[in-house]
Order: sequence, then structure tokens, then C-alpha cells
Amino acid sequence: TRFCHSATITPMAKLKLMLVDDHAVVRGGFKVLLQTWDDVDVVAEANSGEEALALYTLHRPEVVVMDIAMAGMGGIEATKRLLALDPQVRILALSAHEDSSYAKRALQAGALGYLSKRTAPEVLIDALRMVARHQRFIDPIIAQRMANQRNESDSQYIDKLSPREFEVFLMLAKGRSVLDISQALGLSASTVGTHLYKVKLKLQLSNQSEITLLAMRHGLLDEPAT
Repeated sequence: TRFCHSATITPMAKLKLMLVDDHAVVRGGFKVLLQTWDDVDVVAEANSGEEALALYTLHRPEVVVMDIAMAGMGGIEATKRLLALDPQVRILALSAHEDSSYAKRALQAGALGYLSKRTAPEVLIDALRMVARHQRFIDPIIAQRMANQRNESDSQYIDKLSPREFEVFLMLAKGRSVLDISQALGLSASTVGTHLYKVKLKLQLSNQSEITLLAMRHGLLDEPAT
């Protein structure tokens, strides 16, 4: 006698992700990597913080993988705005930088996790699964640096910068002019000038060259200043 089972096996629900990075090649690489796991589904890709806000509303991903250093709004501000839009959003911040300043600001903005883009694939999937469960995950190397830098005076000075001042500080370190920065951030030149004054005051620096040197010393630049 043959026994027929009419019950069907329900496939396990996939973890829905949105990738946010202003480099298409980087997004493509992560997408290929993530698609090697059966329980992950990339439902949306955004090339800016602004696009991420629009696509989140459409796709409602469970986890947002957010690049921190992007032109325009930037990953820190996009993280804050996504959380204002949906307090339950889970964000895993990614950066090419392994300095603790980025990690601290991403976590302060509300990201649940922070990873270096050079992290091994198996660590990335562990981080995604933990963040999906509303658990915090920090790249072990970065976590160690955060601990080591607690007593460094430079780091303490950098931590005193407001999010906007930190953004201006990074752009100045890359050799951007006040006019360039005002156009990129949508601020008046006088407002950027005020931020520049506060950055110099808080960091005890006198010119743009010293700003660049400080950023280089902390590994905050991913490209040479122009």
C-alpha cells in the first residue's frame, strides 16, 4: 500500500536585505557574496542615503547594510533618518575604515552593527544574522581598536566633534574647499566656515594640512587628499 503525504514543506523565510553603497561595483560584489547563502535575499539596492530612504518605504527590508562614507547625505545621517522613519529598522554599517571614530558615530546614530569592508565573508553573515535578531555586532578588530584608543588624546578630541563637524572635518581632510563642501552638503559657505572654525578649535589645529595629517594618522582617509 502506498501512503501519500499531501502536506507540503514550507520554505524557510529569507532574510530581506537592502544594500546601500555609492559604488556599483562594491554593491555588486556584496550581492554576489550574499546570494551564496540560501537564507538571504537582496530586495533593494541604493546608491545614496536619499535613495535608501525612498526604497526602504517600498521594500521594507529587515536589515539595511549601510555604507558610511557616501557623497551627499552620507551613511550616518541616512541611518538617523531611517530610524526616524521606522524605529524598528536594523542597520549594519559598513566602512572601508577601521578607525574607531566611524564605528562610534555609526552606533551612536543607531546602527546595530559595524563591520569593515575587508571582513571575512563568514563574519559578515554572522553579523547580519545577529543584527536581524536585534543584537549588536562590532567587527572584532574595530572593537579592539575602540578599547585601545580610549586613552588616546587625539581620539578624545575627535569624539567632541558634532556629527556635522565630523563630516566637514573629513571633507576638509580630503582637500575639499569650503565652497565644495557647502555645495555637497547643501549648506551656506558661512555655515561651513563656522563648522571649520569649531573643528580647528576643538581639535586644536591651525590649518587644513594639520587636519589632513590628523585624519591620516587615524586611518580616516581612504584616498589621498586632492
